[in-house]
Amino acid sequence: MTSTSHDSRAWRRPDESAARPASARLVDPEDDLPITTYRGSGGAEGGETAATTAIPRFDNESSDEATEVTPASSTPSSMAFDLMHEPEPLPYVQPRERRAEQTSDALGPAEIEPDPETDARVRVAKRRGTQDLGLMVLRVGLGAWLVVHGLQKAFGWWGNQGLNGYEHALAAAGFQHAGILTYLATGAQIGAGVLLVLGLFTPVAAAVAVGYLLNALAVEVAAQPVHGYFPYFLPEGHEYLVTMIVLAAALTLTGPGLYGFDAGRGWARRPFIGSILCLLLGIGAGVGAWLLLNGSNPLH
Repeated sequence: MTSTSHDSRAWRRPDESAARPASARLVDPEDDLPITTYRGSGGAEGGETAATTAIPRFDNESSDEATEVTPASSTPSSMAFDLMHEPEPLPYVQPRERRAEQTSDALGPAEIEPDPETDARVRVAKRRGTQDLGLMVLRVGLGAWLVVHGLQKAFGWWGNQGLNGYEHALAAAGFQHAGILTYLATGAQIGAGVLLVLGLFTPVAAAVAVGYLLNALAVEVAAQPVHGYFPYFLPEGHEYLVTMIVLAAALTLTGPGLYGFDAGRGWARRPFIGSILCLLLGIGAGVGAWLLLNGSNPLH
């Protein structure tokens, strides 16, 4: 539909002619105007053809002679423009600035909200029941045992002969440099025990305990009256020291738990490669100390 007549005389500027009707209005952009240059299905049969909207121009004097659109059988004298040959899009504004703002916002830092599922898994991992309490009991028990025996050797308490008696025992077992080894072994035993009780550097302390206990077991096996076999059960067996070695090795792998000074470290929450390396180093140090300072086969 149209809002006014297609008479070209109605499309004059106010200062050009007083003959312009006062009721003249712009053409509705949705008007379907027939033009001769459009060849549709109706044009082939000579009928009137509907085409897209043509908006007259007012930018020059030729607009005074705007073409009155006639059926396809007639030819207009002139046209403001031809949509099929000179397309002129309707004016619009492209939101470039807005796109730039959106791009800059997208490239900027974004706050990551916490994942509820991840938080739930973390809370479940922290709820380990009495596991940490059990590790603390094992750790403190082994550490206290090492401290007591170390103090017994160092000061001669609880019926022990002190450092002199310990030095003679090491020399009788075949160790070289028994004087220096007495202080080193006693200090290692007390220091490892204290660290285990505190839960501080637990894998290292437990590995030191493993090395010390391996040498103590080798001394007892070498001192047994009958050689060539390994008795396990008491009274002549070695199940006592074997149990202590197993306990120290287990604490090296499990870590101290959350009740200790190592609670914030990785080997307290999730021990893995570092604890395995500590255990291997402890076993290697114990075997190496025996081979370098004694060198005998305890089973012969």
